[in-house]
Amino acid sequence: MGMSGDKLHSGTLDQIQDLRLSRSEAKVKRRRKKARGDVDMEVKKRRLTDEQVKFLELNFGEEKKLESGRKIHLASELSLDPKQVSVWFQNRRAQWKNKQMEEDYMNLKSMHDSVVVEKCHLKNEEINYTQFSTLNRTRQLLVARQHHVLELKKRLEEAEVLIKRISGGMGSSPSSSFSNNGVEGEADQLMYRVNIVIMV
Repeated sequence: MGMSGDKLHSGTLDQIQDLRLSRSEAKVKRRRKKARGDVDMEVKKRRLTDEQVKFLELNFGEEKKLESGRKIHLASELSLDPKQVSVWFQNRRAQWKNKQMEEDYMNLKSMHDSVVVEKCHLKNEEINYTQFSTLNRTRQLLVARQHHVLELKKRLEEAEVLIKRISGGMGSSPSSSFSNNGVEGEADQLMYRVNIVIMV
């Protein structure tokens, strides 16, 4: 019984010792990881030089998307972390898209303004055409009325000549070639013409 107790006691001691070792190893691993993380943070935080930015801009101009092989190649050429190159491309692509949207908006706005101006011109032309048509119709009516007035004037002059002729005939002697019936007929005809002139 003493032997088994000793084995149990030594087994427990071994377990405790293993636990201590695993804890110390975990601490060492954490320290190493932290140290590696600090190095990574330094790489991430490192600001790009003007030459690196120019090189990246040149590559971005050739192709906006970044594949993993190209990313690794660029990172090795610039002595940068591939993640940093990837982030730079993402940010640059977002800027480029924003600029494209601004340019598209300005183009659309310019087109819209042109259409509005053209619409105003067409509206003015329509108003001018309407005014011209009205003036033209008024002119045509005036010309027609002028012709009508001239026609009335001509008929009035004819009526006056006829009246003078009849009045001159009535003032002649009874032996005149005109009979009373002929004079009356001409007078009736004159009255008929004068009535037409008045009705018109």
